[in-house]
Amino acid sequence: MNVTECLKTRRSIRRYKPEHVDHSIIDSIVSSASYSPSWKNTQITRYTAIENPSLLSEIADKFTPDYNSNIIRQAPLLIAVTFIKGRCGYERDGSFTTKKEDRWQMFDVGIACQSFCLEAWNHGLGSVIMGVFDEEGITKLLDIPKEQELAALIAVGYPDIAPEAPKRKTVEQLLQYR
Repeated sequence: MNVTECLKTRRSIRRYKPEHVDHSIIDSIVSSASYSPSWKNTQITRYTAIENPSLLSEIADKFTPDYNSNIIRQAPLLIAVTFIKGRCGYERDGSFTTKKEDRWQMFDVGIACQSFCLEAWNHGLGSVIMGVFDEEGITKLLDIPKEQELAALIAVGYPDIAPEAPKRKTVEQLLQYR
């Protein structure tokens, strides 16, 4: 699949077949996503693959709203995406480089999430990035190290739906030249 096809055909998938996702596929996806650009090549993004049914149920039941817990309950795999805090947006002396301060870390993890989802699609897997969850609760449950912060959850699996592309804005609406 070429890049354009991947970008134009990938959708947020919210229903999955119960098939297990082989670890070698996830390893390959993370390997490809590791090439995502990051602030001064800090490579702060980390992934935790959750496939244990009791952990998935606990996250769904205790730490996510219904619209996300419904997705997690039937996804065979959930990826907790974290980042190492305090590395993006800084100079070596600890000062901020731009007025955006440390917000670059979310930019970098967002790029990595998109790369992960596009590569998952390239492997025939659907995914959806979720940002509404009890960060403190999931951080404790997964024993995420204190130097990391939970940024997103990505449900992953073989799609059980094939949604159409939503209407897109035109180039004229999105682009201006000066």
